[in-house]
Amino acid sequence: MIDQDIPPPGAGEVVVEMRAVGVNPLDAKVYSGAFGTDPARLPIRLGVEGAGVVLQVGADVQSVRVGDEVLAYVGEGAYSDLVLLSADDVLPKPDSMTWESAACLLVAGTTAYEALEVTKVMAGEAVVVQGAAGGVGELTVQLAVARGAVTIGVAWSAHHDFLRTLGAIPVLPGPDLPARIHEIAPDGVDAVVDTVGTDEVIDESLALGVEPERIVSLVAFGRAAQDGFLAIGGPNENSARIRREARPLLVDMAAHGGLDVVVGTRFPLTEAADAHRALLAPHARGKFVLLP
Repeated sequence: MIDQDIPPPGAGEVVVEMRAVGVNPLDAKVYSGAFGTDPARLPIRLGVEGAGVVLQVGADVQSVRVGDEVLAYVGEGAYSDLVLLSADDVLPKPDSMTWESAACLLVAGTTAYEALEVTKVMAGEAVVVQGAAGGVGELTVQLAVARGAVTIGVAWSAHHDFLRTLGAIPVLPGPDLPARIHEIAPDGVDAVVDTVGTDEVIDESLALGVEPERIVSLVAFGRAAQDGFLAIGGPNENSARIRREARPLLVDMAAHGGLDVVVGTRFPLTEAADAHRALLAPHARGKFVLLP
């Protein structure tokens, strides 16, 4: 870790003292070379989301005040005690949310929201969520159920009771999955959200007979280009617009008990490397959190 001074906030900016920081697979991709290996980007500032208390506000900031508890979409550099960011990228933290759950809502939540938006999932339709018990999967399930969709969650049996509490119909992955799903949805499946990305899962999703423009993957970019279905996660203006629109909606749902973020393992900020090792290995359900 590197110590850096935080400059005073400029016009439209705030400084937030972080109380919890979300750990996402995206963070590991940043230094893996997946987004390039330009040495000019070093040192890499990791972390895109967290929650904390507003410590300072710059000129013209009317939306928050010193002492406000907020969720922060940082963009980069959230692995820190203090972060400087635009006031437009903080939202009031609901009193009902813990620091840890608030720190993990925005990235997974906006990803889930975008997946359902681009596949146009509506009330009464049947949607399959592959990897339904993962960090994005469980939020996708909750948002799909809130839309009134019949939500079929593919996950191992240890997670089935949990998925039922979210309103999903759980189903095991493995042999004959398309046939077993069609038993649950005899009139057919309308959309698929894939959070897993393996060829096996993609083949199963395609075998459900869903139109390619209503299948979306968060992982299988190569297969999406090859087979003509959707993929999200790369930077583009439409994605940024959808996710920005989603943030206040997600916070409002969480504030009123309509959205729950499962927090798993907590690590001190100084043990971020250990958190990443654990993130990249098989692990129990729940988001990883760093505590400054």
